[in-house]
Amino acid sequence: MNANRRACIAYIAGRIITGKNSITVYDYSESKYSSFSGTASLQNVSVYDYQTNNHVSGTSNGNSFSLFDYSSSTYITLKIEGIKFDGFDYESSTHYSGNVSNNSISIYDYEKGSHFNYSI
Repeated sequence: MNANRRACIAYIAGRIITGKNSITVYDYSESKYSSFSGTASLQNVSVYDYQTNNHVSGTSNGNSFSLFDYSSSTYITLKIEGIKFDGFDYESSTHYSGNVSNNSISIYDYEKGSHFNYSI
């Protein structure tokens, strides 16, 4: 999964799990902030990523989301269980998993074989 998509997933999961209405996520591996606008709740996701000029949106079926990435015309699944989340990125054909603790988000990207850390 590419760095921008990972940051977007971190932002979405972080907002849903914390309930925090943030407009940025900080990516420690890239040493940069990414800015977003829109909504991210257990019912609906519709966010705009200003770094990539991209829109990601979708609805949930309980705690599972099917998100559509408009720039790549591919889907991303996201399932949230408490403070943990996981899913599949169809663009890279890769699973990911993570958790949220306070304002910190950690994602394990199976394609990269590494953890990536964010704060919201």
